[in-house]
Amino acid sequence: MIRYWLTPAPDERFDEKVGNINSLYQQAQNLAQKGELVMSIEEMTGVQALERKHPGLPMAPGKVERREFEYIRHGTQSLIVSFAMACGWVDTISCGDTSNEEDFVSHVKEVVESSSSTSAGILSPTTSISINQNLS
Repeated sequence: MIRYWLTPAPDERFDEKVGNINSLYQQAQNLAQKGELVMSIEEMTGVQALERKHPGLPMAPGKVERREFEYIRHGTQSLIVSFAMACGWVDTISCGDTSNEEDFVSHVKEVVESSSSTSAGILSPTTSISINQNLS
């Protein structure tokens, strides 16, 4: 049996990009005191929505909780989550059937509208969001 993989070409500016993002994250608490919010937005696609077919058995003395292996599938969902870097809290969660540009823009609008930031300063590097690749 053979398994193939694709090794991505090295990014010449990788260290620079990571340094910029790390620097921004390190400044998050100072920026928050000035009313600027630093967010980390992450995407998780294809999350299976599963339901257990049978109830599990609770822990008992000397035994771990047991769970039946069978489950019922309810499709997949995509999550977009924003973390407030100054405090590490999950700030905004979006969950839906799709993961496209409209979903990303809607999520960012929700972050801005719900922000307690005293100024319009919201900084958010989007390093790992695949839908961001289509944005121009």
